[in-house]
Amino acid sequence: MPKDAVSLARDLIRCPSVTPLDAGALGVLDRVLSDAGFETHRVTFTEPGSPPVDNLYARIGEARPHLMFAGHTDVVPPGEEAAWRHGAFSGEVADGLLYGRGAVDMKGGLACAVAATLGHLAAHGGKVDGSISFLVTGDEEGPAVNGTVKLLQWAAARGETFDHCVLSEPSNVAELGDTIKVGRRGSLSGTLIVEGKQGHVAYPHRAVNPIPRLAALIAAVLAEPLDRGNEMFQASNLEFVSADVGNPAWNVIPGEARARFNIRYNDCHTQNSLKALIEGRIDAAADGNSHAHIVWEPSNADVFLTRPGPFTDLVVAAIEDVTGRRPEMSTGGGTSDARFITHYCPVLEFGLVGDTMHQIDERVPVADLERLTQIYRGVLERYFG
Repeated sequence: MPKDAVSLARDLIRCPSVTPLDAGALGVLDRVLSDAGFETHRVTFTEPGSPPVDNLYARIGEARPHLMFAGHTDVVPPGEEAAWRHGAFSGEVADGLLYGRGAVDMKGGLACAVAATLGHLAAHGGKVDGSISFLVTGDEEGPAVNGTVKLLQWAAARGETFDHCVLSEPSNVAELGDTIKVGRRGSLSGTLIVEGKQGHVAYPHRAVNPIPRLAALIAAVLAEPLDRGNEMFQASNLEFVSADVGNPAWNVIPGEARARFNIRYNDCHTQNSLKALIEGRIDAAADGNSHAHIVWEPSNADVFLTRPGPFTDLVVAAIEDVTGRRPEMSTGGGTSDARFITHYCPVLEFGLVGDTMHQIDERVPVADLERLTQIYRGVLERYFG
């Protein structure tokens, strides 16, 4: 089996592992890690209403400290494959670029972590002064219910404990080394429902139109910022994404109006305090007359932050040593599986440049794969040094 990052990434890309399919991707990693002395486990989880998902856990060493590399081999659909310059699952290298779905998000980064680990083991007689593990899911791009969250629970039930984690998500904005993710905002969704009374538009006195009331409540919710942000997080934002009455008729006042919204929130809030804040604004604006309420969606995407400390300094030093850049500490962007890992150990996200992820012709410079491998190797040498 190939052991350099580029060859590993190509082998992974050639597995069309669109969520929830594995298509052999985890098998590629399983064989490479097993050959290197890792104890590997393939674990499949199921949940009513969602497809079964295959996952991989691999560990070498029994002592502490225990460093985990985490990631996912599932990818989003390729879109119109005829529009790709090279096949979406070809793993083609052209003009110094590796093409394919997952090249950036995140088969490329995962391949770099494996290659760096194999290099570290080779330089130390196949042994590690502690433990290294890989926690890899096939469910990150999907509903994320049969992947990392359950694999962590499975590992904990086995008595596995972790000291730190590096998640190979594409964290950089423009150049390798410019950004490291030290946290993420949380995500909470809900539906604002306003009840009225259906009736004929020619006799409005016999009906109660919920649409103006809904508009007024939307304005009230958005009238003041949720917060001003802080040193580590940008301000929280609430965005309405739809307003619906489901009314196909021109001469009927609807009986109900709904507006769906999503909130990306920082550590000024918890989910409960945020719900109380929004419901308080609704109650104040409704003045007891609008028959409005909110139905909240379940959320497993809470806010988290890995605060600066020795582990952060260690990873930053490894990045600076290879790239000459001191990365910005960021908490921006959407959610990731780090939201689950943070409950078990401090986690940092550092991977490739994310400018082409999920796009047609997703690609990564071969030079970036080589440099990211060097960075991960530097992390390992410092961590176990």
